[in-house]
Amino acid sequence: MSPKSRLKVLAARILRYFFQGLLILAPMGVTALTLYWVFVTIDNIIPKEILPLETPLRYLRYKGVGFVLVLLLVIVVGYLSSSFIVSRIFALFDHMLERTPFIKYIYTSVKDVFDAFVGEKKKFDHPVLVQIYGEDVWEMGFITQPDMSNFGLEGYTAVYVPHAYAITGKVFMVPVGKVKPLTNISAGEAMKFAVSGGVTNIEVHDKHEKKEVR
Repeated sequence: MSPKSRLKVLAARILRYFFQGLLILAPMGVTALTLYWVFVTIDNIIPKEILPLETPLRYLRYKGVGFVLVLLLVIVVGYLSSSFIVSRIFALFDHMLERTPFIKYIYTSVKDVFDAFVGEKKKFDHPVLVQIYGEDVWEMGFITQPDMSNFGLEGYTAVYVPHAYAITGKVFMVPVGKVKPLTNISAGEAMKFAVSGGVTNIEVHDKHEKKEVR
């Protein structure tokens, strides 16, 4: 083998190793950076620059202390909200924010988004296949409103279709006959499949067995 051929083989091997390493490290790196961003964002909620150094509050200047305090605050609020009296106070405050001009649009929008994902009224827990652009084309989506008669659309349902590799999506009002419920996969698996552009593997749950779809 000539030196030039050996060089080409070596370059091809190095390139293959590079992409193999990229496939391993890229998901880890993106996950680590995302977690770091979340950690830093929560940790910096308490402005450390205005804290005096001569008081016990100086410990808040250490990295991670603010993060722990915010988590504890969330847990304490969740615990207090289970109390009947305190929950009534929270409900009153919630009612005030929902009635305050301008603020209500921001508050209710954010509240509905969180309720859709982690609240008691989860909206993205009914995965479906929906026909939008053609009879032979199906998209992965989630029923968010089963009845659209309030909009003058009898026999229609609202389906949210997430975009691949993004946190955005679209809402379509389609006839009920164009929606096919997915009862053999979980909502989380359906969301993962849609957001990944269909490249991820999902587990199909059968009454008698479980199998992986590739």
